[in-house]
Amino acid sequence: MKLVVIGIGQCGGRIADEFARVQDRAMEFRRLEIILDTFAVNTDAADMASIRSIRNDYQHMILAGAGKTRGHGVAKIGEMGAEIIRDDADKIIDAMRSTSRFFEADAFMVVAGTAGGTGSGGTPVLVQELKKRFDKPVYSLLVLPFEHEENTEERAVYNSALCLKATSSIADAVFLVDNQRFVRKDHSLKGNISGINRLIAEPFLNPLSAGEEKRRGNIGARLLDAGDIIQTLEGWSALSYGVVKIPFIPLPWDYSPNFRKRGSSVHRGIEAMDQALSEMSIDFNPEEAYNGLFLISAPHRELNMDLVKELGDHLRAFAPQAVIRNGDYPRNKASIDITVILSKIACVPRVSQIYAKASKLPKVQEKRAEDRRVKTDLTEEAGRDVPSLL
Repeated sequence: MKLVVIGIGQCGGRIADEFARVQDRAMEFRRLEIILDTFAVNTDAADMASIRSIRNDYQHMILAGAGKTRGHGVAKIGEMGAEIIRDDADKIIDAMRSTSRFFEADAFMVVAGTAGGTGSGGTPVLVQELKKRFDKPVYSLLVLPFEHEENTEERAVYNSALCLKATSSIADAVFLVDNQRFVRKDHSLKGNISGINRLIAEPFLNPLSAGEEKRRGNIGARLLDAGDIIQTLEGWSALSYGVVKIPFIPLPWDYSPNFRKRGSSVHRGIEAMDQALSEMSIDFNPEEAYNGLFLISAPHRELNMDLVKELGDHLRAFAPQAVIRNGDYPRNKASIDITVILSKIACVPRVSQIYAKASKLPKVQEKRAEDRRVKTDLTEEAGRDVPSLL
């Protein structure tokens, strides 16, 4: 599957940059093009300084709303971000068309963090513009705020609610990523963010590559292609992957007919899937996921019918309501990788929580404003008899 990835805002731009590095690895080690191009759109010129892998020209690093913000951002005002992206939509899409293979893309992916202003406001607007102009799926990948942002910045909650509601109403599917699930407490803030961005982009490598593979030895018996992914993705979605190391040089029992010894391949596969299921990008009730997909990437000697059956049964037990698709992707490497996507999720508690908090904000702000007016009036009353110097 071939994607064009557009990152909006600081968070979106950095993750798009990570997708560009995923493409670099796909080309270097697999000779595959899975990310046809990546773009960073922002209203803050300084935010784009940390981007390293996206091409450094005005067609790929797109500064929007320069006349309104002077390149200094929208100060977390999502409504302003939406207005600027709407006004500059033609400029952004014309820049995207500049890539020579733009029209070969199977789908678009718009990436953003929901807490800020440019990304949260601009994402649903750009998704809508892409849907209007191109007859291809448009997906969004939205990163929810850290716990400290949600607890201390009311604007982050409000922006997130607006972005989630608008984007889910127009995008073909929305991948949700909860930042807090990936935090490592012994890492620096910069280290955490860089690590999280890698964890967000990395699971896409194998599913996008499997259907584009041209080397006969790497084409699976059950090919997972763009059609399978498109049919799976709908509404709220989550993804993850698990990796279990195996001996690079086969051990004697890897070819043994003894079912106990051959069962080690199944155990390793189940372990990798359990790892993936425990580290999904968002927390939700798996019984409320109605579409599912898993991809096994492993050496030929590890791929067998027992493994596929057991993994399918394992995912079915985890998400009993889901229509499940699967595929295998033979790779000559020392690991079993399992990628899992669950989609068409009926209810995501984190989203409901953000909606509930955002809906209470107007009353809280109204009461706060009234308290301020009362206290201001009392202060002015106390100083009524004090002479003025003006």
